[in-house]
Amino acid sequence: MSDDKKKDAASPRRLYANALELAPLLLFFVANGKWGIYTGTGIFIAATAIALPCYRWLEGRWPIMPLVGGFFVVIFGGLTIWLQDDTFIKLKPTIVNCLFGVILGSGLLLFHRPLLKPIFGAAFRLTDAGWRTLTLRWALFFFVLAAVNEVAWRNFSTETWIASKMFVSFPLTMVFAFFQIPLLKRYWDGDDNPFAKAPAPPEDPAGGAEL
Repeated sequence: MSDDKKKDAASPRRLYANALELAPLLLFFVANGKWGIYTGTGIFIAATAIALPCYRWLEGRWPIMPLVGGFFVVIFGGLTIWLQDDTFIKLKPTIVNCLFGVILGSGLLLFHRPLLKPIFGAAFRLTDAGWRTLTLRWALFFFVLAAVNEVAWRNFSTETWIASKMFVSFPLTMVFAFFQIPLLKRYWDGDDNPFAKAPAPPEDPAGGAEL
């Protein structure tokens, strides 16, 4: 298959993958508005459990970060329903994003290893300097997402908090990923740089961490 055909096939897959990442949040928002946070949380858990295998079928791989996020959705969502306390589901994005930030940051500081490379090396072929820079940026960005979640759930209504996940955190992640194109272009390892000409958004290395 030619490179152009591969790009044409990859673009719809990326759109479908983004839809899979956003769908559980959308269902969560709608269900919360109709039946409340606890029913909404149950639907969020079920939708996440369905979305992850669909993502696996679409991309041909398990998305590591959404998989970790889905695990925490089940744990914190289950605690929310069991204890009838929505604090757990509201804290989940903060904890997950801080966890990702700490793991990526610790890999760089303690072990001098850009941990995005073994996870996403099949999607991007960068120099070591490129992987270090990209890993550092995503580590810091995960802390930004955690801060956004903290501000949203502690200062606004549940409906506004859920809406912030769809209309603030998710778009912010897409925009952040888009603005990594110059880095990918600069540090691409090889002559077949797919970002050298077309300014198309890259695959989100976070894999939709907000899931």
